[in-house]
Amino acid sequence: MTTQVVLASRNPGKAEELRRILADCGLPVEVLGAEVFADLPDIPETGASFAENSKIKAEAVARHTGLIAIADDSGLAVDALNGMPGILSARWAGKAASDQRNLDLVLEQVADVSDDRRGAAFCCAASAARIGPADNASFLVSEAEIRGRLLRERRGDHGFGYDPIFLPDGYDLTTAQMSSEAKDRISHRGQALSALAIELESWLV
Repeated sequence: MTTQVVLASRNPGKAEELRRILADCGLPVEVLGAEVFADLPDIPETGASFAENSKIKAEAVARHTGLIAIADDSGLAVDALNGMPGILSARWAGKAASDQRNLDLVLEQVADVSDDRRGAAFCCAASAARIGPADNASFLVSEAEIRGRLLRERRGDHGFGYDPIFLPDGYDLTTAQMSSEAKDRISHRGQALSALAIELESWLV
């Protein structure tokens, strides 16, 4: 029997990524994107951490839809920027900023930083939420990160966000140059969602 779960995102790339990961884990689930629920309101990310934000989004969507909801919050933590943009990664250049403008701003801010000080990490917290019969929320949470460094120019056309300037430690390709399958295996989101998928199995039996 297949269980429907809803991803708290209207990003089709994220939905496809989750479908690949859950399929690789052999879970009998159908992933619905948030766009299926036209009346789903925007959910303010008011948490102080990736984990808090992912739980806020997952709980809100689970309550709205009545389904198990999965949400993630992820971002880039730059050593030379004291861990920023962090949870502000998606709106670093402003609330309505594009991925390109956010990336451009980070490049501007570290333009004078030497190569040996351009360390960074992609961080992710993934949460699943379900609402119980007493209207209480239950959560599963998994966190992961991948270390690397920032390049000075974009490389690659895949992925999204800051992928074109992030070179993972031990690799010669940016996360925007990797295939989707290769990126899933090493990425912060891939690791966090894969770990969450293992825990999610206990909710499907």
